[in-house]
Amino acid sequence: MSASRALEALTRVAYLGPAGTFSEQAALGYFGSSIDKVPCVSIDEVFRATSAGAADFGVVPVENSTEGVVARSLDLLLNTPLNIVGETSLLVRHNLLRKEPSATGVKAVVAHAQALAQCHTWLSEHLPQAERRPVSSNAEGARLAAEDASLAAIASTRAASEFGLHVVAPAIQDDAHNRTRFAIVAHPHTHPTPQPTGHDCTSLVVSVTNRPGAVHDMLVPLKAHGVSMTRFESRPARSGQWEYFFYIDIEGHPDQPEVGAALKQLREVCAFFKVLGTYPIDVH
Repeated sequence: MSASRALEALTRVAYLGPAGTFSEQAALGYFGSSIDKVPCVSIDEVFRATSAGAADFGVVPVENSTEGVVARSLDLLLNTPLNIVGETSLLVRHNLLRKEPSATGVKAVVAHAQALAQCHTWLSEHLPQAERRPVSSNAEGARLAAEDASLAAIASTRAASEFGLHVVAPAIQDDAHNRTRFAIVAHPHTHPTPQPTGHDCTSLVVSVTNRPGAVHDMLVPLKAHGVSMTRFESRPARSGQWEYFFYIDIEGHPDQPEVGAALKQLREVCAFFKVLGTYPIDVH
């Protein structure tokens, strides 16, 4: 009975699957191995499963040190009720995987579009004739490569073991220090904002009316209260009016007086204001 209760208490974590993805690796690194895995076919499905309660938490990529933001994750953070409650980052090593022990005769390389972009230089030099075919995840590419000897995948060594593939070429990413940052998302009704730790980040998305000096005015409250901004990204608002949403990360927790005051003043100058989450900073 105690074993049964332990199983029932496992934390359900949704991530981009199948087995062997970097998202799965990030989930295991953050939560540990004793979780109820909920692999999903897309980032959209991770948000859907977590919003619907099929998972307690979701793990989604939000930024890569080589290719920048993961736009779909940012769009879904804006348009779903989930909040960011944590973050983790991985040193991402991409490997060329294949059913055969060499790269001879590879007709296509299958991987997530981000991975293909992160390995552009190596692929151009070593497999210039091979088609680059985007798929839903690197692990899905590994699964396809395991079924078709003409394909090669770009994925982790974990995926190689999972699908019985050879590591034909290790660490083919263009940047040796290539990292991906993942957000841990949850529904605020079941997982409220974490308490201050002294090393926190607050993520928000805002928009301002299209007028001269509007973006400058938006940043003034942060400067006035001595709050440091660590990220600033813009995304089209899809209104057809050349309007934008701005994704901002700031250091600190809203419970800190200077951060709370800056956010209050910032809200007053914005046409749209949404806190995406406050969470401890990943020290890696």
